[in-house]
Order: sequence, then structure tokens, then C-alpha cells
Amino acid sequence: VQLQASGGGLVQAGGSLRLSCIHSGGTFRNYAVAWFRQAPGMDREFVAAIKRVGSGIVYADSVKGRFTISRDNARNTGYLQMNSLRPEDTAVYYCAAASTVITSNLASQTAYAYWGQGTQVTVSS
Repeated sequence: VQLQASGGGLVQAGGSLRLSCIHSGGTFRNYAVAWFRQAPGMDREFVAAIKRVGSGIVYADSVKGRFTISRDNARNTGYLQMNSLRPEDTAVYYCAAASTVITSNLASQTAYAYWGQGTQVTVSS
């Protein structure tokens, strides 16, 4: 399985970006997809996750109401729509995938075996 994240960039506070994560090498609909982020000097943290069939979605409290995770199984792609961006959202964003993960573990980095290369998101004030 390979993951290719894209869509990052520089945006002003209050703006929007949509990240994409293209999945190859496996049957995408059989994998849960998540987004994590890592700011300079900080640990990587959970952002959002969506289960295989899209019925289970979890968000970090810091992004609830602003970010939306989704998936298009026909396009083998996961998305993270980010609205009302803030300077504290600045980070490298990583997508991850897991073939089996229970709902209670969706926010755990150790649940994900496959990781993309990361895409930089910079929000200016």
C-alpha cells in the first residue's frame, strides 16, 4: 500500500484548503483513513479519521466544526477539507491507512500501518 498526500500550501487565517490522499496497492474501501499533523518542535497529533465504510468518523477537538474528513472509494482517495484555518493549524499533514482498526483506536497512531509522505500547510496571521 502506498499513500500520496497533496493539497497543502500557504493560506491566510480564515482561509480554506483541501488535502487529498491517493491510495494505491490495495483495495481502498477496505481501509480506514486518517490524518495526523506535526508542527515544528511538537509531537505528531491526530486530526481526523474515517472508517472503511464511512460510518465512523472521529475528529480532534481542536478541528471539530472546521475540518471535514471524507472518502471517495471510486477514486481511491481520502480528503480533508479544512475551513476557517488558524495559524495554529500550521503543520505537516500526514495521511495514514489501516486495514483493521476499531472505533476506539481511530485516533491512535499505532493503529495505522501505512503512511504518506506529508504535505505542508502554513497559515499566516
